Amino acid sequence: MEKTRYTDLELAEFESLIDKKLEEAYKLYDFYKNQLQDKSLSGDAKLRGYDNSAETFETENINMLAARQSKYIKHLENAKQRIINKVYGICRETGKLISKERLMAVPHATLSIEAKKSH
Repeated sequence: MEKTRYTDLELAEFESLIDKKLEEAYKLYDFYKNQLQDKSLSGDAKLRGYDNSAETFETENINMLAARQSKYIKHLENAKQRIINKVYGICRETGKLISKERLMAVPHATLSIEAKKSH
């Protein structure tokens, strides 16, 4: 008989991994936000009266990285909710279990490799 869900012990293992990833993700997100805050407080280019395109590019890049990090955090938090609901690790397309190896590498995955390849 094919396994249809992960055991509570396995879910606890995944939750521990996700908690560690969340802690790292929040630190990086805070770093990006602090970089943006420092840039807005310095305002050097505005004081000189011209637009420094390199500085604008850097600010936009940090904004993009912060947005990407925020999205990653949301995915991890959603994965934690799936653990609470005991549906973690179930492919949203095939309904089969996502391999443990895949979830260890990408703990917020919602698609099995099989389903991901079919896209």
